[in-house]
Amino acid sequence: MNNLQRLQLETKGIQLEQDELTIYLQENELNPFDEYNPQSATNKKMIYQSALSVLESIANNPSLMKSVKIDDMSTSDFHENLMNRIDQLERKIRKLKTDEQVANNSSVFILFE
Repeated sequence: MNNLQRLQLETKGIQLEQDELTIYLQENELNPFDEYNPQSATNKKMIYQSALSVLESIANNPSLMKSVKIDDMSTSDFHENLMNRIDQLERKIRKLKTDEQVANNSSVFILFE
């Protein structure tokens, strides 16, 4: 599995062109066609950061936030769920260590960002 496929797995259900996903990966210093290394803490963190970038871009699209109701879910529900997922990813990313921190057995906690 390469980095692009791993990002698609993390953002399942979100339909974006491969070129767009490639840009998100490159912005987070990942080559889309390099092999994904699940043992690498840094690689995993970068994938999550790329997924976060994708979700933030969707949240910034005002055309998706117009008032529409489909079945039992309105766009306000969609937006609320999207923002909850963004918050979850941000917390997860902050908790993840990089390969360097794992190697140094570092447990630095950043209180203020």
